[in-house]
Amino acid sequence: MDLNGCVAAVTGGAGGLGAAVARQVAHAGGSVTILDLDDKGAALARNLGGRFLKLDVTDAAACAEALAEVAENGRLDLMVNCAGVAPAARTVGRNGAHDPDLFARVVAINLTGTFNCATAAAAIMAAQEGRGPDGERGVIVNTASVAAYEGQVGQIAYAASKGGVAAMTLPMARDLASLGIRVVAVAPGLFLTPMLEGLPQEVQDSLGAQVPYPARLGQPDEFAALVAHIAANPMLNGEVIRLDGAIRMGLR
Repeated sequence: MDLNGCVAAVTGGAGGLGAAVARQVAHAGGSVTILDLDDKGAALARNLGGRFLKLDVTDAAACAEALAEVAENGRLDLMVNCAGVAPAARTVGRNGAHDPDLFARVVAINLTGTFNCATAAAAIMAAQEGRGPDGERGVIVNTASVAAYEGQVGQIAYAASKGGVAAMTLPMARDLASLGIRVVAVAPGLFLTPMLEGLPQEVQDSLGAQVPYPARLGQPDEFAALVAHIAANPMLNGEVIRLDGAIRMGLR
């Protein structure tokens, strides 16, 4: 898929990894719609010549409606799911058992929200004309995490949600293969997102030093570059790609 001229939707596009993807698509000549609850996405969309739609990814009907609006001219080529939350809570903490409502919220946003947008996007892509020598109809990129494999203390909900994203990658790709739609997940390691930007510099430096090479936090633009390559490389399908500088997360 050539990003030049493609129609893309990015959840969580108001900041962090999603904003970097939105910029990548727009700068490559694509049309991008930012889907987010954060109104900051509206200003970014204007700067990129794109659109902003406020969206709660836990609402399946709203996801379908928003993506239908994105595809109002008949196409949706690229769906990138970056919306997510990462609260910290142990299985048993100072106040007792892990709050089940918090666990459900994290799964609802990170896993079910990804599912909602991916399936709604796939339904639109399945109905459009294929392009290129392989008749490709669309590409879906979901965001997992290295926590899917090496969840740390306090990450039970986050790790479970991202593990679900990783696990559904292959069956989703297999389901959609006959329709000419590819599905790939990216599992980033420690990246300089708003969550980490709020930490003191010495803490950021300490976290970055845990990465074997390069010994620093990842940049959102590096995540976006991988998304662009996934879109361009038709043999990338059904895979979860770690983007982590060879880090393997420890206990904490």
